[in-house]
Amino acid sequence: MEGSKAVKANGFTLIEVMIAVVIVAIIASIAYPSYQSFVGRGYRGEAHSQLNRVANLQEQYYMDNRAFTTDLTQLGLATSPFETDSGRYKISATLAGGSYTLTAAAQGNQLTLDSSCTSLVLTMEGVKTPTECW
Repeated sequence: MEGSKAVKANGFTLIEVMIAVVIVAIIASIAYPSYQSFVGRGYRGEAHSQLNRVANLQEQYYMDNRAFTTDLTQLGLATSPFETDSGRYKISATLAGGSYTLTAAAQGNQLTLDSSCTSLVLTMEGVKTPTECW
């Protein structure tokens, strides 16, 4: 056929597509763990707020009863120890020498999301440990 022109196909070759897939996979493998770590640290705020809330309830309870309690149901909470709303932390209280210590222990998926801060502690004196988690 003399008068026909050769038509050039437009599009991507398989090699070009595979290179793009590899680049996306490399970027995702770097970004996803960082994102998970960020999410885990973000959920830590729930533990902070609940520990401060229970500390305030302990102080109110002390004003009424001249003693602190380890039974968090006496503070108006549903269970003792109790889980935060999302279930990511379990809050408990211990007494020692007339003062209390509140502990938020990570539960379930939060243990792996935020493995460097699996337990947050707040004492009656306001000491927060571990310090890098606050």
